[in-house]
Amino acid sequence: MRRTTGVLFVLAALSFAVAASVLSATFDWPDILREPAAKVLTEYVEGGSGLTWTWFATAWTYGLLAIPILMLPKAINQPLRVGTALGAASVLLSLIGFLRWVFVVPPLARAHAAGDPTAAMAWTTQHQFGGALLGEHLGQLLAIAWSVIVSLVILRTHALPRWIGWMGLAASVLYFANQGDVLATAFPGFPVWDAAGLLGSTAWGLWTIALGVGLYLKRSLSHVE
Repeated sequence: MRRTTGVLFVLAALSFAVAASVLSATFDWPDILREPAAKVLTEYVEGGSGLTWTWFATAWTYGLLAIPILMLPKAINQPLRVGTALGAASVLLSLIGFLRWVFVVPPLARAHAAGDPTAAMAWTTQHQFGGALLGEHLGQLLAIAWSVIVSLVILRTHALPRWIGWMGLAASVLYFANQGDVLATAFPGFPVWDAAGLLGSTAWGLWTIALGVGLYLKRSLSHVE
């Protein structure tokens, strides 16, 4: 259970990183999220079906993270009931945010290309609800809450090396800083740290990998100690 959970954390993080890198290179994600509706919809049409499949892959590689999150309590022999519920919910909300690019955005992009004047407003509405609210705000906040709880449990119980706990707390703080960019979509002028999104998500992803590696190597580390 412990080793399998560790491997799944690493595989989920790495596969998502690959899919997200392709998305960034082909669609300028995540910067495209703050562009005007007309530009987003036009570029989506230009991306064709390949772009939709890239979003599909990005969504479900992130969705893989739910499996090791659910397995983690048994892997470290800790209850983590609240933390696990928050972590699983965060993945579900993020999946909604990602999959709207597969099931909601394509018809809006085609309607906009056909000259439908309502497409841009419909895009903005679903983007703020499914993206900014569910995926970026609630999804990220719950993911941060999960990582903070897991990190504190590691520090309290020594279930894994303490540096993994401290790394998780630091990554959570960086990731939380990205909420400024999300809140600015609702509160114009809200302070934004431009680097927070890249630094926070990267640090959080690296911590997820570290968590997986720590789980996989736990027996040998304990033996060395």
